[in-house]
This record gives sequence, C-alpha cells and structure tokens, in this order.
Amino acid sequence: MRGWLHRPPVEPTGAIALFHGAGSNCQSPLLIAVAEAFRDAGWLAFRGDLPYRQDRPTGPPRGNSKRDRDGVRRAAEELRALAPGVRLCLAGHSYGGRQCSMAVTEGAAEDPAVADALLLLSYPLHPPREPEKPRTGHFGALHVPALFVHGTRDPFGSIAELQEALHLIPAKTVLMPVNGAPHGLPPSIAASLPDRLQAMMDEACSGND
Repeated sequence: MRGWLHRPPVEPTGAIALFHGAGSNCQSPLLIAVAEAFRDAGWLAFRGDLPYRQDRPTGPPRGNSKRDRDGVRRAAEELRALAPGVRLCLAGHSYGGRQCSMAVTEGAAEDPAVADALLLLSYPLHPPREPEKPRTGHFGALHVPALFVHGTRDPFGSIAELQEALHLIPAKTVLMPVNGAPHGLPPSIAASLPDRLQAMMDEACSGND
C-alpha cells in the first residue's frame, strides 16, 4: 500500500479507503477533498495509489487488474485493524471505484466482511460511445449498499443508463446525480458525501433488522 492516512481527532466512527481513476493518482483534488470531508466527519480515511500506479507514475492500467483488486483488499484489511468495530467503506473514482466493487464480489467467498458499503464516484458504466460494452457483469453479486455519485454529462454512462443498471444490484443503492458534471466530478461535492453515505448505510441496516 502507498498513500495518505487522514486521522480524525477523536476515535473514528467509520473507515473509508479511497482510490483514483485510471489516469490519476491519490493526489487528485477530488480524492483529497473526499478524504478530508470524511476525516472531518469523524472517519479514518485512507487515499491510496493502486498497484499499477505504484509501478508507473503516469499512464493507464495495463495487464491484469486483479493485482489492483488485491491492493484494495489489502487496504481494507489494514483499515479494519486500525479502526476495529466500525463500518468500512471502499470508494473510488471511475476505474478505482470499479475495482472496489469487483473486489467486494471476488472477496465475498473468502471474507464476507471485506466492506460494509461502497462509494462509487463516476462509475464507468461503459466506454464512451460504446453502450453495448457494459461493465456490470458483477452487479448481481453486490450485496453491500452502494452510493453512486454521477455527473449528468458523464460520457461513460448517462443517468438513465445508470438507473437501469442499478436494478441489477440486489443490495440497497442510492444514486446522487451531479448536475452539469462530466466524468471528472468537482471536489465541492465532497462535503455532502459523509452524511449521504451514513444515511444510506443506516437505512440499509434498519431494513435488515
């Protein structure tokens, strides 16, 4: 793992691991803003570089993305140890979010508690202008609540397409549209995310009682 740990001034009430998009790194303004917002809300927040970014400072992912998902699960294990007994969320922008969602489904057989929730920023539903290539094959195996934050001008999937895709997920989902935003979401959205995520998790938990 390589990244930054944002510790709240009190005992954490939650923990979140944040990962970047394909062409970025953990120093992106969006990830910094989100990590700081969760820290200020009392969460332990880690924003990390995925393994492919640790190998190369620039460029897109290449080869087997399973190694990136292994890195996501490793970060989850460390956060569980640093903040035992609190809810853990895996989060990411675009590629990072997709790998988090896949890590949850792949790791469920070995560790059902790999994460308690997902925060998916600009989930890349399909390549731009190629809706016939959906990236939703694992959605049916997602059994943790997921908050999707998506721009209304995102070429990787429209709001209507995403709404339709969310029907594939058996767990609780919430879609938070960002009016006028492209694939790169504005850091200003960060302030509202802790409350939105907490409310979704609380609602999902009460529904299981």
